[in-house]
Amino acid sequence: ELVRQGEALKRTEQMVDKMDQDLKTSQRHINSIKSVWGGLVNYFKAKPPESKPEQNGTQEYYGSSRLKEAMTSSKEQESKYQESHPNLRKLDYADNDFSKADLVSSAQRDSYPKNQHLRAYHQKIDNNLDEMSSGLSRLKNLALGLQTEIEEQDDMLDRLTKKVETLDVNIKSTDKKIRQL
Repeated sequence: ELVRQGEALKRTEQMVDKMDQDLKTSQRHINSIKSVWGGLVNYFKAKPPESKPEQNGTQEYYGSSRLKEAMTSSKEQESKYQESHPNLRKLDYADNDFSKADLVSSAQRDSYPKNQHLRAYHQKIDNNLDEMSSGLSRLKNLALGLQTEIEEQDDMLDRLTKKVETLDVNIKSTDKKIRQL
């Protein structure tokens, strides 16, 4: 949703820039209509650079790289979690929790109780804590990515506000000049 909003802000900023350029062109036309000297000044004055037309009306907006990385890693971690979770994994994955116990290092095996049932219980708790840690890490990365995106969009809104205020003043001035003609 934030990326979509960023795209909308970017398009809005481009439209405001285009309006400003159109207003400058209309100001040149008003000066040439207003007096002969204005027409001569416009003739010798450099023309404003023409902007290149955008493809499909807008340029592509790319969200912050931090947000993209967080979203990508989150999707990867979510797919890994779904593969390992007994209720979420597909039926063709037929492994049980005790097969994972074989992967535990000998140093970790020694730290678990000698009772087989307690050992399996402790290993299951450790695995659950690891999954919780992974999930919290994912949430943290997403939050940091969202924060970066929000800060970038806040800066964009500040720029846009200043541009719109300036454009509003210029439009009122141009309207006043046209009414005087």
